[in-house]
Amino acid sequence: MSIGLRRVIEPAGVLPQAAWKLDADPRIAPDEVRIRVQRLNLDAASYRQLAQKHAGDGAAIRAEVLEIVGTRGKMHNPVTGSGGMLIGVVDEVGPESPLAVEPGDRVATLVSLTLTPLRITDGLAGWDGLSEQVPAEGTAILFGRSVVGVLPGDLAPELALAVYDVCGAPALTDRVVRANRAATVAVLGGAGKSGSLTLAAARRAGARTKAVVLNEAERDALLEAGLADEIAIADARDPVAVSEAVGEPADVTVVCVDVPGCEHGAILATAAGGTVIFFSMATSFPAAALGAEGLAADVTMLVGNGFVPGHADFAVDLLRQVPAVRALFEARIAAD
Repeated sequence: MSIGLRRVIEPAGVLPQAAWKLDADPRIAPDEVRIRVQRLNLDAASYRQLAQKHAGDGAAIRAEVLEIVGTRGKMHNPVTGSGGMLIGVVDEVGPESPLAVEPGDRVATLVSLTLTPLRITDGLAGWDGLSEQVPAEGTAILFGRSVVGVLPGDLAPELALAVYDVCGAPALTDRVVRANRAATVAVLGGAGKSGSLTLAAARRAGARTKAVVLNEAERDALLEAGLADEIAIADARDPVAVSEAVGEPADVTVVCVDVPGCEHGAILATAAGGTVIFFSMATSFPAAALGAEGLAADVTMLVGNGFVPGHADFAVDLLRQVPAVRALFEARIAAD
């Protein structure tokens, strides 16, 4: 099954995600699929880095995204190492492709833009550079071993894209909570997209939920949503503040914060024998490993890799069943 090696330009011999540059030629191989791009969703860590670098200058952010895609043949932020995902319409399906899609299907790619050959043809003219969601025209290529989902008919495309972008977090949290019979789950960044879905998943799996948020506005939003049994305000980059905010250490701590420096607080907030799940692409895994060693912390640390079988359906089901989660997502999209 194709993993996209033919698309790697440099360096030779690596997989598409690790490559510096991919071939985004829209002509497909027999086991590939071409998507007509309609919208990109930049991951939170990548967009935050670009916005901070350019001090919120939308035109400069747009120009850098175009430069990255034009240079690398994919949306792979060289600073954060992350990308995002996209939605579009299936244009052509190679005769040997194993993907269950047909021309005309409106789909979301459930694999990172860091490994997806991408070509932008409209100069991102419809994007002001001030939001993570990016109206776009162009083409993208999926491999035989890619993951793709047909968009649900009852959700607006922007809403479906936002949910699919973080669907790995709630599914893995559900698995870990059930496997370990975890009684308590703490979520750093509980008011965000992945955080709110994670809280809903943990509660549905039977855990008591604690949320750590940055400010009063996020606290008030979560209070109204009713997704957390406890909510505390703390900067996730301050280990002592996080530990004090969580109080009694959690059996499972999930990091959904899109800024660097949150590793040690998550470790301190987790009980001996517990599990830390890192879902932020801003995570430093050396900092996490060495920090746990230095704290003599007996915790299992998991990298949330964004894929769990059935993760997209799981997240959409949560959105449908928990109106408060849907309200948070729709408010965020409206704000953008």
